[in-house]
Formats: sequence, structure tokens, C-alpha cells
Amino acid sequence: MQLINIENWANPEYLYLLLAIPVFIVWYWFRHSKTQAEVDFSGLAAFSTVKNSFKTWFLHSLFVLRMLTLAAVIVALARPQYTSSKQNVQIEGIDIVMSLDVSGSMLARDFQPDRLEAAKMVAQDFIKGRPNDRVSIVIFSGEAFTQVPLTTDHDMISNLFAEIKSGMIEDGTAIGDGLATSVSRLKDSEAISKVIILITDGVNNSGSVDPLSAAEMAKMFGIRVYTIGIGTMGMAPYPVQTPFGIQMQQMQVQIDEELLQKIAEMTGGQYFRADNMKKLVAIYNEIDQMERSKIDIQEFKKKHESYLPFALAALLFFVLEILLRYLYFKRIP
Repeated sequence: MQLINIENWANPEYLYLLLAIPVFIVWYWFRHSKTQAEVDFSGLAAFSTVKNSFKTWFLHSLFVLRMLTLAAVIVALARPQYTSSKQNVQIEGIDIVMSLDVSGSMLARDFQPDRLEAAKMVAQDFIKGRPNDRVSIVIFSGEAFTQVPLTTDHDMISNLFAEIKSGMIEDGTAIGDGLATSVSRLKDSEAISKVIILITDGVNNSGSVDPLSAAEMAKMFGIRVYTIGIGTMGMAPYPVQTPFGIQMQQMQVQIDEELLQKIAEMTGGQYFRADNMKKLVAIYNEIDQMERSKIDIQEFKKKHESYLPFALAALLFFVLEILLRYLYFKRIP
């Protein structure tokens, strides 16, 4: 409550009446000094030991109480008010599904330590920078499943990200299944923005859902899909098990960029190609800027009356004055 703020008074013009109180005080002082009885004596020695009693001084409390009553009434008439505000955040953040390819080809070493670990690290940094978003993780290879349902518990997401490994499910590249599973995570969402970030390094070669059919489903539910093809141009070193242990062999990088572009275009998203770690980070930064949280805030302000304490104080001072005047300071004619 800010009583000294003139904007918080409904009738601030009444406060000018407080200027009358100093006038009453001056008037009381002159009146009191001129109403003392005067008696002439040849000397004051006889009264040298006579002192004013406490009751004599306390008599002035009646005037003090009257002024306090008047001041409290004036303040109550001015109606002090304070304003409370409330922000109602209806929808905050975006629902995002990170759809991650975990097929064997994601172990290629053109990224350090490999494509999968690089994709996980950058995705985790992306999620940490979006505390208001709900995030889900879907992984796919020869089939797809949900690693983390939609949640704002980013610590849990970070822990489960660490458990993602290649070989968790049957090998292959089921882009359609991965996208369809991601859509199922978002289809019932009421978020103002629903996004899938699908990252893969291969060509759709398994699964039961056609990728473009899955893209049609995403479009139907108003879901934007950002697709990322991860892998260098040309050849990349892959770890291959040989009788002499794991050795690196150069293998052709095959990414169905045409398919990924169509998926992005159909859903209002965008396709990106990440051929190195720096570009992968830049891609996530670009998506981060495009999908900034849109917060729909409704602000309510309500004024509250604060005159009641002053009205009660005025009543208290008035009653106290009456009691003192007619009980303690009662005069007998």
C-alpha cells in the first residue's frame, strides 16, 4: 500500500482539509493561554512547592484525540487505495519433439566423437536454452519408440539423453516411423506452436510408415518439421569390426536430401544440412531464433479500498475522547 502516492487516492482533494489541523492547533494554544484565571498576589513564595499535576497536563490529550479523529476521518474520506495485479499466462513455450536417428551409420567419425554423440550434445544445449518448452525425445532406427514423453523436466531429459546408444533397437533407417511416432506425441497438444526436429544421416529403408504420409499427418495437426541431414559431403570414416578389431573404413555418405526437403516444405518447416559440428550448432541456433517462445499474457489490475483502518481509528479516537471527557475529566458544576 502506497499511501503517499496521489494516484492511489480516490478523492485526493479531501487531503487539503488536513491543512486545517495546524490552524486548530494554533487556535487551541492561544485559547488555552488566554483562559487561565489570573489572581494578583504580593509574592509567589507560597506557591513555590505547588506543581502542575499529571491530570492537568493530561487534559490536553482530549484535544490531541480530537485532532487525531479529524485527521483519520479526512484520510478515510480521501479513500486510500492500492492496486494489485495478476498475470495469467495462458500458454507459455512450445512443444518440441527431438526425433533422433540412432542407426549404425550414426557412429561415423566425421563428427567428434561420432555423429550420434555430437547430435546429442548439441540437442541438449538447445533444450537447456528453452526452459519454458515441453520436450519429448523419439529415437528411431529400424523401428521407433518414445524415449521421453513431453515434459518440462529438463534434468530428466538430460539423464535419458545420456542413455541413448546406437544398437538399442533393430538397425535400419525408418524415417517414416520416427516421424509418425513424433506426430503421435504432439497431435493432442494444445501448445500454440508444435515442432519436430528430425535428424538423420541416411535413406529411408525400413519401417511400416511412408515418410511423406507421416509428413501429411504432421501437416494435418499443424506441426512444423525441421529436418537435418547430418554427415559430410562425399566419404566419411566408419568403424568396422574386422578380425583385427575395429578399424576405420571410408564409406559413401548417403542422405535422402530430397525427401527431407519435401517433409520440411509440406509442414512449413525447413531443411538443413550439417556437414560439420560448427554448422550443426548454427542450425540449432537458427531454429532457436525461429521458434522463440510466444507467451500469451493477460494482465488483470484490481483496486482495493484501504479507508477502513482509518475509519476504525477515527471511531477509536472519538470513543476514547468521550470516555476520558465524561469519566476521567468529569466536571461537577
